[in-house]
Amino acid sequence: MNSAKSLIIASILLLSTPFAVSAEEAVGDGEKAKIEQVVRDYILNNPEIIAEAIVELQRREKVAEAQNQKAALSAISAELTSNPNDPVMGNPNGDVTVVEFFDYRCGFCKRVFDDVQMLMKEDPNVRYVLKEFPILGAESIYASRVAMAVWLHQKDKYGALHIALMNSKGALDQDKVLSLAKEAGVDTGALTAQMEDPTIDATFAATRAQAGALGLSGTPAFIVGENIAPGAIPLAGLKQLVAAARNK
Repeated sequence: MNSAKSLIIASILLLSTPFAVSAEEAVGDGEKAKIEQVVRDYILNNPEIIAEAIVELQRREKVAEAQNQKAALSAISAELTSNPNDPVMGNPNGDVTVVEFFDYRCGFCKRVFDDVQMLMKEDPNVRYVLKEFPILGAESIYASRVAMAVWLHQKDKYGALHIALMNSKGALDQDKVLSLAKEAGVDTGALTAQMEDPTIDATFAATRAQAGALGLSGTPAFIVGENIAPGAIPLAGLKQLVAAARNK
C-alpha cells in the first residue's frame, strides 16, 4: 500500500473513532481544511478506498470484541464452571471442564450430542457442565424446568432424562416431556412441586447473564479453558479444545 493510500485509510479510521474530536482540536482550521480536501479528492478518485477502510474497521471491531469476550470469560470463569446448581456429567473431578450452553429443542445441539457423549467416553478426565439455556420458546423452557427440577431433587435420574430429551424427535410438549421423564425413572408425582423450586429460576437467570456477558445468543456454545466455541463442534474439534486447555 502506497503512502498516500495509507494516509487516507488512517484518516478515515481516525475520524471513525472516539479520538476524532481531540484529533481535530490538535490542528488549526486551515490545516484541517487542507486535510479534508486531500481526503475528499483522494476518495473521489479512488472510491474503492472506502471498502478497504470498512474492512479494516470491521477487523478492528472483531479484535476488540474478542478481547472483550476474553476479559468477560476471565471475570466469570468460576461462575461458569463451579455453580453447584448446574448439572454435571462425566468425571466430576476431571482436569478439564467443558461447559455447554444448550437447548433441548435446538437441532444443532442434538446434532453434536453424540460427539459430546463420545468425548466423555473416550476421555475419562473430562468434566462436563451443562448450562440449561432454553431460548427456543415455551416447550424449551418447560423441558429445561423439568430437567432442572430432576437435577436438584432426583439427581440420579438426570442423566437418563437428559439423554432421552436430547434423543427425542419432534415437539416437546408437556405430555411428551413427562412421558420421557417417567421412562427415565423420574418420580413424576413429586415433580410438579419440585418444579416450583426458586433455585431453578435463579439458575436460569444466572445462565442468561453469563451468556450475555460472553455475547452468546444461540446454542450450542462451548467454553473450554480460555476458548469460546459457538456452534456444533465435531468430536475432533472438541478434542482439540480439551487438549489446548489441558496443555495450559
